[in-house]
Amino acid sequence: MKVLVPIILLATIAAGAATAQPADGSATLELRDCRIRVDDGYPGIQARCGTLMRPVNPADPDSPQLALRVALVPALSLDPEPDPLVPVAGGPGQGSIQFYAGYAEAFEKVRRKRHILLIDQRGTGDSATMDCAISDELIEGQFSIEQTVAETQGCLAALPHDPRFFTTSVAVQDLEALRVALGIPQLNLYGVSYGTRVAQHYLRRYPATTRTMILDGVVPPSLALGPVIAIEAQKALDAIFDRCAESAPCHERFPDIENEFASLRLALAAQPVTLELPNPLSGKLQQASFGAGELAAAIRMLSYHPNSVALIPLLVHEAAIGNYAPLAAQFLMIAERMDDALSLGMHNAVVCTEDVPYIDSSAISRDALEQTYIGPLQADALEAICSVWPRGVIDDDLRIPLVSDKPVLLLSGEADPITPPYYADQVAATLGNVRHLTGARQGHGQVMRGCMPDIVGRFVDSASIAHLDDGCFNHVFAMPFFLDFSGPAP
Repeated sequence: MKVLVPIILLATIAAGAATAQPADGSATLELRDCRIRVDDGYPGIQARCGTLMRPVNPADPDSPQLALRVALVPALSLDPEPDPLVPVAGGPGQGSIQFYAGYAEAFEKVRRKRHILLIDQRGTGDSATMDCAISDELIEGQFSIEQTVAETQGCLAALPHDPRFFTTSVAVQDLEALRVALGIPQLNLYGVSYGTRVAQHYLRRYPATTRTMILDGVVPPSLALGPVIAIEAQKALDAIFDRCAESAPCHERFPDIENEFASLRLALAAQPVTLELPNPLSGKLQQASFGAGELAAAIRMLSYHPNSVALIPLLVHEAAIGNYAPLAAQFLMIAERMDDALSLGMHNAVVCTEDVPYIDSSAISRDALEQTYIGPLQADALEAICSVWPRGVIDDDLRIPLVSDKPVLLLSGEADPITPPYYADQVAATLGNVRHLTGARQGHGQVMRGCMPDIVGRFVDSASIAHLDDGCFNHVFAMPFFLDFSGPAP
């Protein structure tokens, strides 16, 4: 027999404004009609929005209060299930409300029966944003070490709140407080990339109130992201070039693409080029410097998705023969989108507490990093940032492998440049009720790919991996390589 839907969730659909009052009277949360969207100019999604007030330091209820933005996208059913799906964005630094607005279609099968519950993690989106007037190029290693330290100190001085309390260990407490405030019995969790760390730690901390969990682009709790990013990115690029060599049309069109890329990287490292080109988002002419750092950032982000992977050989070849504009335009577009989407202060709060202090510098040699197209620049930048950034709150067990018998679905992309499938295998080793699906030639994030929305919908509905038919995902589409700017060969 289905548990009755909590009265607050019914009220969020039926009234212009509603107030949630949990049974213990510990908090209230008013939700009002609103629309959420990816950005200005994008279509809005009807929702119910509110503000969850939380102390900066949960261990000190008298510390200053933070206003955390909450949104509830109502289920399509008039009699929804009581346990909503909670998507948790990646980054770290992206707001979950903005993330959901961009990927809402992926969760429509879940929304047939369940509400979608969203909270911008503290420090992101509209939840006490911890951002700085500094480009995200800072964390890509495009500043000198001295400039990186100076810019980081300036960022710290400009932050509105103490960054020590903007970590994963605190964020899961906020999510639990939201569940209590809304009187929800259990949550279904979806985490992507860094969001998989948050989801795993919530399940660790609150197993009784977690019903199911989906991890997409899995980060093992014990993994310290840093130098390993460059190693995995290089493996992904090598696989892209190998795939081009195995494709007769791509190999015929770009027979020496790997050497072209190596020569391009060396040339840009020796002498960056300056271009005047239209900004890909605004259309206004601007001057742009394009060097080895910009090349690395562009290639890394283009490697995330099979559709943009299809452009890499063409863009590299054109740049190698002197036509830098197409690749530089891709970099400008990626940089602006990252700058809009990520909160740099929150990003630093997480990585300087949960990753950089645990990096084993002896595990990956500097020579190995020098052999990658990213090189040691990003690792050096993170080390410089964290040399002045204060370490924050971290639970003693955050980095311990998660042990659980809850139903868990793991999603990986065979060509993921940052969270390869073997990361998910590590997580699966300590889970007793788990299924791992890997998309052939797919990149980072599977929830929108092919039939995955159907699989996710069935998994959340049944809370079972026993009869999960994933055959359709074995044939998910991967864009063929572009041979020119008109597209792939017919």
